[in-house]
Amino acid sequence: MSFVIRLKWFFQQRWGSYALAIGLMSAVSLLTTIPPKMIGNTIDHIRKGDLTASGLNQTVLLLVCLSFLLYVMVYVWITTLFGNSALVEKLLRGRLLAHLTRMTPGFFQRNSTGQLMALATNDILAIGQTSGYGVMTLVNTLVGASVVIVMMVTYISAKLMLAALIPLPFLVLVISSLGKKVRVRFLDAQASFGKMNDHALESISGIRVIRSYVQENDDLHAFDAMTTEVRDKNKRVSLLNALFQPLISLIVGVSYSIGIGYGAYLVFDGQITLGQLVSFNIYLGMLIWPMISFGEFINVLQRGSASADRLQTALAQEADLKDAQKPVELDVPASIEMKALTFTYPTAQQPSLDHISFRLERGETLGIVGRTGSGKSTLLKQLLRQYPVDPGKLYLSDVPVEQIAIDRMKSWVAYVPQEHLLLSKSIRDNIALGKPGASTEEIERAVEMASFTGDIAQMPEGLATIVGENGVMLSGGQKQRLAIARALLINSEILLLDDSLSAVDARTESRILHHIRLERAGKTTLISTHRLSAVSHANWILVLSEGRILEEGTHEELMLHGGWYKEQWEHQQMQASLEE
Repeated sequence: MSFVIRLKWFFQQRWGSYALAIGLMSAVSLLTTIPPKMIGNTIDHIRKGDLTASGLNQTVLLLVCLSFLLYVMVYVWITTLFGNSALVEKLLRGRLLAHLTRMTPGFFQRNSTGQLMALATNDILAIGQTSGYGVMTLVNTLVGASVVIVMMVTYISAKLMLAALIPLPFLVLVISSLGKKVRVRFLDAQASFGKMNDHALESISGIRVIRSYVQENDDLHAFDAMTTEVRDKNKRVSLLNALFQPLISLIVGVSYSIGIGYGAYLVFDGQITLGQLVSFNIYLGMLIWPMISFGEFINVLQRGSASADRLQTALAQEADLKDAQKPVELDVPASIEMKALTFTYPTAQQPSLDHISFRLERGETLGIVGRTGSGKSTLLKQLLRQYPVDPGKLYLSDVPVEQIAIDRMKSWVAYVPQEHLLLSKSIRDNIALGKPGASTEEIERAVEMASFTGDIAQMPEGLATIVGENGVMLSGGQKQRLAIARALLINSEILLLDDSLSAVDARTESRILHHIRLERAGKTTLISTHRLSAVSHANWILVLSEGRILEEGTHEELMLHGGWYKEQWEHQQMQASLEE
C-alpha cells in the first residue's frame, strides 16, 4: 500500500492507460478460458462418436481467430503497461536531478555520491519494474485466478476444484514470509551497492594520487572486498528469490496430483465426463502462472516499496535555505555589507568566520588575504547563499540577503572556485557553460581577458579541443584561466575569485587583473588569494586569521601598519626578485 501512496501522483496522471492495460489483460484472461472448454467438448463428442467434420473445422477456425485476437490484445497491453514503466523511471530521474540541483552543500554531506547514484539507477529501476511488471503480475493473479476458478466451478465440479486448491493456503504463508525477508535483504544490498559506487568514484577521480603512492594493489584489494560484499548480499537476495518458483511448482504439483487422482475417481463414478476432466487439468495448468505471478508480485512489490521509501526519504529532505515569502526586488547590488557576521559549518564545532564586518560599494574591489584556513573561501561563499546566514548580518543594497530571492542573488554572481569543475566537452562548451548562446566573438573576448588565447592557439583543434574528464588534458594554470574566462563571459555584477590565480605566473596574473579592472569598471569584485600582488590594487583589503579580521585597509595603509601584511608582501617581493 505504501508503494501506491508514494506513486499516487503518477497513477492519477496515467489512470487512462492503466485502465486500458488492465481491461485488456482482464479480457485476455477471460478469452483464454474458452479454448479448454472447446477442447473438452470436442473430446466428449469424440467419445460419443458424434463429432462431424464441419464441427471440427468450425472449432479449429474459432481457435485460430481467437489466437490472432489474443495476439493483438496482448501486444497493446504490454506496450501500454511497460511504456508507463519506462515513463515513471524517466520522470523520477528528472525529479531526482531537479531536487539535487536545489539542494545546498549540507544535503550532500548527509548523502554520499554513491548512495545518490544507487537511487538514480537501481532504486528507480526497481520502482519502474513494480509499476509495470508488478501491475501485470497482480492483475494476472487476481483476474486470471478468479476467472479460472469460476470456470472450474461453473463447467466442471466445485468439489474437484476445492480439493485441488487445498495446498493454496500454504502458498500464501510461504510467499508472505519470504517477501518480508526479501525486503530487508534488498535494502541491505542497495546500501552496499552505494558504498561500492563511492569507492569506485574515489578510485577513478584519485587515480593519479593512487599511482603516485604505488597503492594500486591495495586499492584493488579494497575494491575486491567491497564487490565481494555486494555480491554476497545480492546473492542472499537471489537465494530467497530462487525459492519462490520451486515452492510454487511444488504446491502446483500437489494440486495436479489431487486433481488427476480425485478427478479420475469422479469420471469413473459418472459425476464428470472425460472431456471435463481434460478441461479441468488444462484450467489447473492455467493456474500455474497466476500462482507464479503472485510470488513474483510479492517479490517485485517488496523491492519497489523499499526503493520508493529510499527515494522518498531523499526527496523529502529540504534545502537549508528558502526564499522569503515576499522577496524584495532589486535591479543591481549597489553595495555589499557584512555586520559582525559569524558563521559555523553544520558539522564544525568552531566558527569559521567570527564577527566579520566590511562595506563594499558597487564597482569596488575587495581583497581577502591570510594564512591557509583563515576563512577566505568561507567568506566568499556567503555570497553564494549555500548556507544559512544569521538574519541582519549580510546586506546587499542595504537589504538583508534573507529578503532577496536566492535565484535573483545567484544571477548577480560569477564564482571561480579553487577546485574547478570542467566538463568532458570542448573548451568552447566549458567556457559557455553559464551563457550557452554566447557568440564566438564573446567567447574569444573572454578568452583574451583570461590570457588564454596563446594556449588555445597551440591546441590542434582550438576552441573545439576536448578537455577530457575534469580537464585532464589541461595543466593547472590552463584550468584556472578557462574557469576565469567562463566567469568573465557572463559579465556578472559580482565576481568572486577564490585563489584562482595561484597556478599562473606573476606576469600572466598581472595581465588578467589588468583586463578585469578595465572590462569590469563599475562592477564589484572580491578576490581571495595567497599572492598579495593580486590584491594590491583593491579598494579595501581584509587580512584574516582564524576567521577574524587581523588587519584591514588599503595596500598603502597596511604597509604603513607594519603587521603581517607588510611582512608577507616584502617576503613575496624578495622571492619574486630571486626567481627573476
